[in-house]
Amino acid sequence: MSEWWKDGVIYQIYPRSFQDTTGNGIGDLKGITSRLGYLEDLGIDAIWISPIFPSPMKDAGYDVSDYTGIDPTFGTLEDFEALVADAHARGMKVLLDFVPSHTSDRHPWFEEARASKDSPKRDWYVWRDPAPDGGPPTNWISEFAGPAWTLDEATGQYYLHVFLREQPSLNWHNRELREAMYDVMRTWFDRGVDGFRVDAVENMGPDPEAGDNPPNPDWVESMGPARSHLGTNTKHQPVIFDIAREMRAVAEEYDPPRLLVGEAYGEIPQVMKYYGDALDAFQQPFNFLLIEAEWDAGNLVGLITEYEAALPEGAWPNWVLGNHDRARIASRVGPAQARNAMMLLLTIRGTPTIYQGDELGMENVAIPPDRVQDPWEKNVPGQGLGRDPVRTPIAWEDGPFGGFSTVDPWLPMDLGPERVVARQIASEGSMLAFTRALLKLRREMPELRRGTLEDVRAEGDVLRYARVLDGSRIEVLLNIGTEEAMLRPEGALILSTSGDSTGAEDPLAPGEGRIIRAE
Repeated sequence: MSEWWKDGVIYQIYPRSFQDTTGNGIGDLKGITSRLGYLEDLGIDAIWISPIFPSPMKDAGYDVSDYTGIDPTFGTLEDFEALVADAHARGMKVLLDFVPSHTSDRHPWFEEARASKDSPKRDWYVWRDPAPDGGPPTNWISEFAGPAWTLDEATGQYYLHVFLREQPSLNWHNRELREAMYDVMRTWFDRGVDGFRVDAVENMGPDPEAGDNPPNPDWVESMGPARSHLGTNTKHQPVIFDIAREMRAVAEEYDPPRLLVGEAYGEIPQVMKYYGDALDAFQQPFNFLLIEAEWDAGNLVGLITEYEAALPEGAWPNWVLGNHDRARIASRVGPAQARNAMMLLLTIRGTPTIYQGDELGMENVAIPPDRVQDPWEKNVPGQGLGRDPVRTPIAWEDGPFGGFSTVDPWLPMDLGPERVVARQIASEGSMLAFTRALLKLRREMPELRRGTLEDVRAEGDVLRYARVLDGSRIEVLLNIGTEEAMLRPEGALILSTSGDSTGAEDPLAPGEGRIIRAE
């Protein structure tokens, strides 16, 4: 099963918010291990764990100070090895986050690099002399607002940081740096990791010699300061695709080959380049179209067909509804459409990734100003750019801290009874029960895993498509609208978002989705 991911479903775990076993209000590795049975019962094939490496935690672990260790916040290397062993015993794969575009400013590499212009590791990072006026070398803006350059007073040069100033950018044009990072990959593969989600790959090859970025003619303030300029000289640079192929070569050193999922936001043609000209780069460049989509049947048809048409021959698609950076799907499309969204994710062609809590219908949680953790929100307050609302802990059971912890969690949490896992497990009509039923169908019906995608169309407010394999045809109908849809599909009803009382030939209720075996 070297390509297990073509049939599998990936589940993203944000470890700080999954399960706390130490009583400090922060989730940990032992907590993940303790809940693997929940994921196994749900029907998950692989878990992707957000960063667990040693870090000063200026950006929730995406500022790495040691690529091959475990931060004590989450436990020990032995805890990680026990997690991998348990997951593998249950038939589940384990993916980690790999953060290659930058380190923490407390990483030994950077501390050595900034010690002197003559440091052997100086060129492992991106340094430039000041502009003639003494200011930053270019007009580049950090993703978290402010200049993307910080002056190092001791050496008189600026260093680049696409994110926080505490996250200096690595120089992937340097061959020694590349080889050091490939050795990091091998370390984790040797420890049993089945692949990586590769963070922020679009930012790995910025070209300071190309100069300033041009202004964005479509910019509005709500997009945040970083989007006021186009990423012409900072994002999706040609060198990145060479790096992606080299990463893939490392993954192919192992049997079976390890999976690489690349995070690159961009237009569809840009994203497709990350597959590689010969499908020799990332097996799965993340497809974020549903994360940003207007929830309209016609619009969804357009983006699905455009994405499918753009795929290189032989490339395998993938879909996600949300992640730790973007608003939850139930908050974006409304609770009434959350089941339709999950049905779409788990029946459309390609590998789905579920963000923890979406199987429960979790929504964004309001964060009081004094509880804000995210540096993005702190740097640009009041514009809704903060990511804390989507990172809140899971409520496993009734009680003051929802069974997540024995103390007040690191972020506020939704303790509403309709969100509690134990209650949803006990309810046949819950979002969790519905998601479990969908995942069971995927396992039992090869049409939903490997079937072709055909007849994608909108009929009024209904998004409709078919999955076809060896003459067997499964149709999916999703009423995206707020009115009853008078469709009369022929066939046997397999599953409805409204439960078992719906007949295949009944009108689709507002927000209802159906899976039908066509006659």
